[in-house]
Amino acid sequence: MTNHTADPVRWGFAGPGRIAAALATELVEIVPGGVLHAVGSRSAERAQAFADRFGAPRAHGSYRGLVEDPEVDVIYVATPHPQHHALALAAIDAGKHLLIEKAFTATLAGAQQIVDAATAAGVFVMEAMWTRFQPAMVQLRELIAAGEIGEVRSVRADLGLVKPFDPTDRLWDPAQGGGAMLDLAVYPVSFVQSVLGDSRLGGRADVVHVSGSIASNGVDAESSILIGFGDRHGVASSSLLTRLPGGAAVYGTDGWIEVPPRFHHPDRVIVHRRDGDGEAPAEEIAAPATGRGYSHEFHEVHRCLAAGLLESPVMPLTDTLAVMDILEKSLHGLGIDLAEDTRAMGH
Repeated sequence: MTNHTADPVRWGFAGPGRIAAALATELVEIVPGGVLHAVGSRSAERAQAFADRFGAPRAHGSYRGLVEDPEVDVIYVATPHPQHHALALAAIDAGKHLLIEKAFTATLAGAQQIVDAATAAGVFVMEAMWTRFQPAMVQLRELIAAGEIGEVRSVRADLGLVKPFDPTDRLWDPAQGGGAMLDLAVYPVSFVQSVLGDSRLGGRADVVHVSGSIASNGVDAESSILIGFGDRHGVASSSLLTRLPGGAAVYGTDGWIEVPPRFHHPDRVIVHRRDGDGEAPAEEIAAPATGRGYSHEFHEVHRCLAAGLLESPVMPLTDTLAVMDILEKSLHGLGIDLAEDTRAMGH
């Protein structure tokens, strides 16, 4: 693996959409040691417009051109979910490191293939679950590890928004991996898994039960997932039909920790400790993110590359696979079977 401690990390962005623009803003304005060097899109015009906007010297009118660019070190994949698989495998074959948007892929098998290919090639891959790198989440993990709420027994998290049904919109289009599961449920599921899953044991859940509703075109509209890890459990809810509060909480034998809305980019945590038979005054701990919060995952990629790591200890690939396992089982429980886009690199 290349060590990037001296030279800047040269980023290539695949997919010049809204989320990519948000991340590019932070990479350019906040993150030292990283540069936006190239942009790839199926549309040469969109790639050039994005490159011009953020000062990237290269624009490719295909993902193939971006993957084969010899001056790109890391590719950030921000295309629709089913396209991640083929694009990532091509990038790994070209020796590129990867930051892949969540949900990582459309299928568990596709995620496993990426992990296996990256391991064999010796390149770094990380899921872009920015929530795990937020200062408030770091604080949460430290409080749990310190035993501030005793033994953790259960977790809950929810995330929802109102998105009027439109089968041509990406969020409602099954061909693009649409539905609440991959875009929204991935957040509460990953939160539950990060607290209850044991990466040393593969981080997998023992039990996955789901209840939800399906849109007229077969896309999942909302769901609640009961996730069991041994004798502990979590509940993850998501919706495209209702604006759920977006809160999360971790419950222990000696108290609980609240992550106020919206938990996927929090600025504080609130600790509720048991005091004898009652409850001590709540302690609010402020831990705001830098900028909008995307810079923290860039810092983690740079840190891992400099250290020669093939994965992040904060967002390990075992956790990514465990989350994909829960998402896929939940989709199957709702009667939905997604597939990877095998034509993604054919443009």
